[in-house]
Order: sequence, then structure tokens, then C-alpha cells
Amino acid sequence: MSVYLVVLIVLSYLVWIKCIYCRHRRTLLKSLRHVMNDLTDREPNGADIRALLVTAHPDDECMFFAPTIIRLVELNATVHLLCLSKGNYYKQGAQRKQELLNSCAVLGIPDSRVTIVDHERLPDDPKARWSVSLVCSVIMKHIRAHSFNMVLTFDGSGVSGHANHKAIHKAVSHLASTGQVPNDCCLLSLVTVGLLRKYISFLELPLSWLLPSGLCCIIGSQGYRQAKDAMFCHRTQLVWFRYLYITFSRYMFVNTLQMIPQGPKNLKIY
Repeated sequence: MSVYLVVLIVLSYLVWIKCIYCRHRRTLLKSLRHVMNDLTDREPNGADIRALLVTAHPDDECMFFAPTIIRLVELNATVHLLCLSKGNYYKQGAQRKQELLNSCAVLGIPDSRVTIVDHERLPDDPKARWSVSLVCSVIMKHIRAHSFNMVLTFDGSGVSGHANHKAIHKAVSHLASTGQVPNDCCLLSLVTVGLLRKYISFLELPLSWLLPSGLCCIIGSQGYRQAKDAMFCHRTQLVWFRYLYITFSRYMFVNTLQMIPQGPKNLKIY
């Protein structure tokens, strides 16, 4: 009897996950428009979204943000990637740049929408202190050049705790608090979850859906295969524990995004 009860609970949990996924596919665009404060009387159109993803290293885009990218591309949003280093920590920068372009192609971002920064003051190094003013300058130049209405990046914990990830969030938060971001541009950060939630794969989905922590982007089995293929493009990074990450990380299935609060617009800092 107890075995049947366990089977029933497991099946019910899996059905719940399926229902959440189906509902998410119907409501994601409406949720995005609500977050962007761009509600209209007409039918929402994903093509209105012009999104910039700001990352620190090649492989961040698929390792952490694949569900968001895949869902935005499915909605016909215009997605650009700004990667602030070429990932040269092990002197593999040239190869990793090409791996990044290959990964983005799998995710649906063409080469023309990928910008890779190679600056001596922005090295791929967890011990390096990136210049906040420089990161701010690079990001703002990109926002102005392409008129983005959505910017996505890491939160203050950086998902993996990497100092370069945290530096980007610090820069974007500074831009937000000083009112330098255009009025029609919303800023979103990827929520860092605890270790247990991070490594229970798609089973974590109900928690992400129920907890009031922000906007969810969820992919199914087909999207997961796409995210996995993108990860496999980064051959230089496929050490043994990366395979465990691909299998067990919830970031391969779901992203939770929260708003970065914005301060007064056009505030001058002396």
C-alpha cells in the first residue's frame, strides 16, 4: 500500500510540474509586459521586446540564462548578448570566443547580436576587481546604441558567487540608482537560489512557481535539449563536474528574474 502511495505522490508531482509548464507558456508574455509596465489594449507582441543580456564570461549565457534566452527567442523578441570578457583565464580566449558564438547560434542569437569585450581592466579572473565605472560605461553605450527596453544580468550573489558576476550587478544597480537608464528600459536580475534548490533539476520548478520571488522563465524537454547543446559548444569547459551541472542544475530548466529597483531619472552625481 505504501508503495502505491509513493507512486501516486510522485506521479501527482510530475503532473503538477507539467501543468505549471503549460500555464507558463500561455502567460509568460503577459507577465513580461506587466514587468515592463508596457500594458496596452492590443494583443501583446513579443517582437516589441528588445533585450540585452549582460554576462561576464563565455558559457554564462547557456549555463545560467538558457531558459530566458530560449523563451524570449520563441516569443520573437530581439535578444542581444554583451559578454564583458573573452574568458582568457586559462589562455583560451580565442577558442572560447568562437565557442560563445556557436552557443549563441544554438540558442537563437546570431553573431551580429553578440558583442565580446576584450579589455585589460576586465579580465576573466575571480580575484580581479572590475572597474564599476568602466562596466557602467560599456553597458550604457550598448543600451543607447540599440535602444533596449530590457536588460538582464546577475543578481548580487552572481549565482555561482563569481566576483566578475557580482561586479556586473553592482554596475547595473549603480546605473539604476542614479537614473541613467532610459525610462522605457526595465532591469532584471537572475535570482540566486540555495544549494539544495540549485541542484534538484526540474523538480525545483514548483518552488520557483510558488515562492513570490519574481518572474519565471521555464523550458520543457525540447528547450532543455537546446540548452544542453549550447553547453556542449563550450568544449574547453566540459570538465567532469560540468556534466553533473548539466544534469542536475535547475538553471538548465528555469530562471527566476527579479526587478532591479530604479532611482530618480537624470540624477546628476557631483
